[in-house]
Amino acid sequence: MKSIMQKEKKCYICGRKNSLDEHHVFGGNPNRKLSEKYGLKVWLCNDFTPTRCHKEAHEGEHSKTIMESLHKEGQKAFEETHGNREDFARIFGRNYL
Repeated sequence: MKSIMQKEKKCYICGRKNSLDEHHVFGGNPNRKLSEKYGLKVWLCNDFTPTRCHKEAHEGEHSKTIMESLHKEGQKAFEETHGNREDFARIFGRNYL
């Protein structure tokens, strides 16, 4: 996985190093492909416990908070690496900051 948000393979949220899934910070079409193109991906836990980070990012009780945080951090990483706020909003369709 090529990511501008992480160098080490560990859960972006809790730091665990096993049972991980690659997660595109901006999902759906066309944002999933754009996340891939710009390296906006993180590792998240995906074990079989009810509180795994990957599940919570999609459907758990904390999903809105987690996704808002990932979107903001993803936009910051984009702006540090690829362009400015206007570039991000033009490419991804909105400003999360």
